[in-house]
Order: sequence, then structure tokens, then C-alpha cells
Amino acid sequence: MKKAAVAANAGKKPALKAAAVAPSQAAPAPAPAKGVVAAKAAAPAAVAARPVQAAVTPARAAAALAKTGGQKLTAPVQPPVSPKDIAQKAAAAQQILAAQKKSVSQRHGFKTNEFIVYPAHGVGRIVGIEEQEIAGMSLELFVITFDKEKLTLRVPTGKLESVGMRKLADDAIVKKAMETLKGRARVKRTMWSRRAQEYVAKINSGDLISIAEVVRDLYRSEAQPEQSYSERQLYEDALDRMAREIAAVEKLDERGAVQRITDVLSKSARGRRLAEGADAEVKAA
Repeated sequence: MKKAAVAANAGKKPALKAAAVAPSQAAPAPAPAKGVVAAKAAAPAAVAARPVQAAVTPARAAAALAKTGGQKLTAPVQPPVSPKDIAQKAAAAQQILAAQKKSVSQRHGFKTNEFIVYPAHGVGRIVGIEEQEIAGMSLELFVITFDKEKLTLRVPTGKLESVGMRKLADDAIVKKAMETLKGRARVKRTMWSRRAQEYVAKINSGDLISIAEVVRDLYRSEAQPEQSYSERQLYEDALDRMAREIAAVEKLDERGAVQRITDVLSKSARGRRLAEGADAEVKAA
């Protein structure tokens, strides 16, 4: 019986080994992550779907040339640029910038095409207000012309007070200046050189009444002795300054303004002579 049991046991052992081995061989491998599997699976498909660029062969180049009608596709050739073209383009650009700038026609109460008085030169006209770059700084200037002297000045708009530039005299000042001409000449008993300096200072002050005083003091009627050359020059300078301002104020020509001034001077001189003659007769009687 022991032998039969051994034999039975011996027959069962191989079956157990086979059962033990079979499950290990039939067990599936552990499943990897889904993303890894999808990536590995998609990689070959993506590689397969990637287009392969065909090499450019002479035959393909000929076919492309036939599609374009036999014309070669080349870049357009730019013509050479001459210095004249460059200058024209620069001028056009400057014109565009000038047009884009806001036009300035008035500053500090002065406007373009207005007559003004500049003490050192008399009556002038503002023809423009412009900007210039000087020493890297932008400066705004009044452009003033003096037709008689054929002179053009550029005066900074911020220095009007220092140079003494002013508007034309009003009617009240003109009337007072004309009354000044009727007065008696006031000649100081000093050397002519010193009096000449005083007259020049009055003329260049730009004050219309002071200029009228010079005209009055240096005027000589036909009955008076002739002037010296320097006296005559100063008289003409003062008369010219006064006449130009009166002409601008009253819308007269310069010759008409000069005639008006000399008429006042001659009438006042004649009246003084008559008065002096009458006084002499009274004293003689």
C-alpha cells in the first residue's frame, strides 16, 4: 500500500509542476500607462504621415518654367538713384513737414503784415514768424523788413522789450507830436558834438514825441541861417522817421506825410516872426 501511495504521489507531482509553470507563462505582462502606449503607437503613424519633399531635378525645373509661360522669375532691377533725385525727395519731405507744422501768424500781440517801430531803424513790417535752430535750440523769430533800407531783421520773439520794438503810435500821440512841432526851438548853449549825441539818442529811442523835438529844434526856415552838413543830416533823419510813422498810422504816402510836417513847421515859424515883428513895433512906439 505504501508503494501504491508513493506511486500515486509520484504521478501527481508532475501535474502540480505543470500547473505551476502554466500560470506563470500564461500571465500577461503588466500594462504600461495609457499615454506611453498611445505615444508609442502614434509615433510610427506620424512618421508615416510626414510628407517627403521631392528633390528639385532638371525635369521639375523645366515643368515649373513651362507653367509660368516660359518666363524666368527674376527680381526687378532698381534704376540707379541720382543726386538730383535725392535732392528732390529731400525737398518734398521738407515741404510736407512745413505743411504739417501749425502756421504761426501772431505772437505777443504782433501779427504778420503789421507795421511796427524798431528804434534803430524806424518803421518796418512783419513779414513772418518762423522757427530756426540755433546752437541746438529752437528759436522763434519775427522777420521784419525795412523797404527803404532794403534790410531784413530777425528778432527773437522773447526779446521785444529789450530791443524796444513797439506798435505804431495811436492818434493821441500823433496829435501831441504835431503840437510839439509848433513850439519854439530849444537849443542848448553847449558844444555841437554834445548836442548831436543827444539828438541821435532821441532819434534812436523810437519815441515819436522825442523825434518831433529834434525836427523842431533843427528846422530852419528861409529867413534863418543855413544849417551845417551834420545838422542837415540829423534833421533829415529825424524828419524821415517821423514822416514814415505818421504815413503808416494815417494811411498816407511818405511824401504826403513830409509835406504835412513841413507845413506845420513853416506856419509856426511864420506866426512867430509876425508876433516878434508886432512886439518890436510896440516897443518902438
